[in-house]
Amino acid sequence: MVSGKILRDAFISGANTISNNKKKVDELNVFPVPDGDTGTNMSMTLGNAKKELVILPDTAGVDEVAKTMASALLRGARGNSGVITSLLFKGFDKGLKDKKEASTMDIALSLEAGVERAYKAVMKPTEGTILTVARLAAEKAKELAAANDDVASFWDDVCLEAERVLDTTPDLLPTLKKAGVVDAGGKGLCLVMRAMGEVFHGRGIVEDTASGKTSEPVTIETFASVVGEFDDEITFTYCTEYIVKKDEGCEDSLKLRAYLESIGDCVVVVEDDEIIKVHVHTNNPGLAIEKGLEFGSMTLPKVENMRYQHEAKQKENKVTVSSSNKAYTSVAPEKDFGFVAVAAGDGIEAMFMDAGADCIVKGGQTMNPSTEDILAAIMSCPARTVFVLPNNKNIIMAAEQAVKLADRKVCVLQTRTIPQGLSALLAFDPDADFNVNRSAMTKAFERVKTGQITFAARDSEFDGQEINQGEILALDNGKLAFVEKETEKAAYKLTKRLVDGDSEFITIIYGEDISDADAESLRARVEAKFGSKVDISLISGGQPVYYYIISVE
Repeated sequence: MVSGKILRDAFISGANTISNNKKKVDELNVFPVPDGDTGTNMSMTLGNAKKELVILPDTAGVDEVAKTMASALLRGARGNSGVITSLLFKGFDKGLKDKKEASTMDIALSLEAGVERAYKAVMKPTEGTILTVARLAAEKAKELAAANDDVASFWDDVCLEAERVLDTTPDLLPTLKKAGVVDAGGKGLCLVMRAMGEVFHGRGIVEDTASGKTSEPVTIETFASVVGEFDDEITFTYCTEYIVKKDEGCEDSLKLRAYLESIGDCVVVVEDDEIIKVHVHTNNPGLAIEKGLEFGSMTLPKVENMRYQHEAKQKENKVTVSSSNKAYTSVAPEKDFGFVAVAAGDGIEAMFMDAGADCIVKGGQTMNPSTEDILAAIMSCPARTVFVLPNNKNIIMAAEQAVKLADRKVCVLQTRTIPQGLSALLAFDPDADFNVNRSAMTKAFERVKTGQITFAARDSEFDGQEINQGEILALDNGKLAFVEKETEKAAYKLTKRLVDGDSEFITIIYGEDISDADAESLRARVEAKFGSKVDISLISGGQPVYYYIISVE
């Protein structure tokens, strides 16, 4: 039987392992565009759960461990891979309900429940992915559990099945076979499962070697200089510092760090043989101090309010929610409809605000916001019904999970690009009801053609074409159209590809790495070709990753 402590430690071991191996998993991504990447998103998702698991007492039952983990995973889920991972492990919450210990059959049923949740959440499940690995491993687990009540050997056999299925993923997905790799999400899942097995065998938690913020360890002597790095960070209100003289036999300071990270940020906790020095930014300094007292007697506590000169009046209830800010205030609804948009870049954010968005979640390609980040924006929106515009295909699933956690009606529109999101927002009619608006907004964004100019993040081979790191990629509605050497040439060529006889508007949004002069050069070139037929707009979006975002309607 598995106790709550063993299950807790197994999950922590899995989180540590994916953190250690996230880069290796990222490199399995077939498409070479810069993105949030599978390993990174899985690591951030599981890391969110780890923060809450490490503070659970050893006496917690498997039901409490599973419930804590499932809640934290759901709120911290990032990207499609992170959301699917969270749903797979959320099955433990259902399978272990009201149980203090878990048998092999309990674990098998939990895996089965997680697979069921994950498949329901994916609109068009693709075989040859993490879903296939999880499903067939769960089926094998149920078969094995009927004949084996030894958790360690049972889990070994489940892992072997998962790894066997992982090896078959290239045969199920041609793109994997062409690239000569296995599915990234499936690989990440297998790594997590193997690390859990280390704990089931009694070999202890796999150490996290990748999460340190500094290259050198923080010591009592370097404490002040490290704390100084956080002087300008004001996500939370109170800068709290203190020194604890340790009681004999007190718990590991890792548990104190984990607790502080659950109520704040900018956490520094270091110790020597006699004391623990603490720094944290939090909205609850009393809780931070109270937790510290559990480790010993306290001296030199200091609490400072960092917001006296930081607070600014919000205009018309419009706010920007940082993707790293987990704290939010639920705003009472004052109007029928509101809008949350995911965007990055000052110019693009301003466009959404001018078009009527109430809240902006900073995020997009390479920085997928979590479910909790999106929920924060929804709850900050003063509306009874909130439309969410993800504006990236890898953010849609995280947004859909936020729907279940909100206290108001939420509709996630399936916008996959910035132009689609803007078109949907501009199609909103304040005099129409919800159903009419949802239909009109959907039709509006589906008419938009989007071109994106970015760069190859890694060497790759895609659709028989060799791609070298740093080359310019042209994406036609999310699909790789061609590769070029010059940015302007790629943008012009892609615009010509998008325009047809029915096109009326071309909007060119240039990013943070494009100068005004270069953007104007492209506009002049496009105008010389199409100026007599269509309206052309040039906008400084300031977005990262994409040199140009081109909208054709």
